[in-house]
Amino acid sequence: MEKIDYKDLSINPITLIGRRHMLLTAGNKEIGYNTMTISWGQMGELWDKPVMTIYVRPSRYTKTFIDKQDYFTLSVLPEEYRRQVAYCGTVSGMRQNKFAETGLTPVVDGNSVYVGEAELVFKCKKLYQQPIEKKGFFDLDPFDENYSHGDIHVMYVGEIVEVLKK
Repeated sequence: MEKIDYKDLSINPITLIGRRHMLLTAGNKEIGYNTMTISWGQMGELWDKPVMTIYVRPSRYTKTFIDKQDYFTLSVLPEEYRRQVAYCGTVSGMRQNKFAETGLTPVVDGNSVYVGEAELVFKCKKLYQQPIEKKGFFDLDPFDENYSHGDIHVMYVGEIVEVLKK
């Protein structure tokens, strides 16, 4: 992996986040770590910083690591890892070691962990978090469609502090 400047990226953030195979990983060597599939998010600029915004349900085991750690990573995997990414979105890391079960490689990189098989990695430092609230919706259809059972996402905004590319 080589470090690149985020300004040199020529990607479509909508297809990158919504249609590619992306894993969110949080934690470190000391406290442990976990990974999960992610397909909701945004990429852009906020507060004069390049940022990624992600959404994590409170029931997700990975959230405990995001809340304990200042950093998280987003690893974009090639198509050939579709099955492994799907597995990471359906099985809890509380009961399974997702890296061992999928054969994916955790790369401990200082204060964060990313997936070694990734073709692109965004290392982000948490800037802000906020639970999604019903009162913020102008149209309640998305709320009703996505939160009929509760377990409402928490939004995290992270500054992109490093981008790695194969």
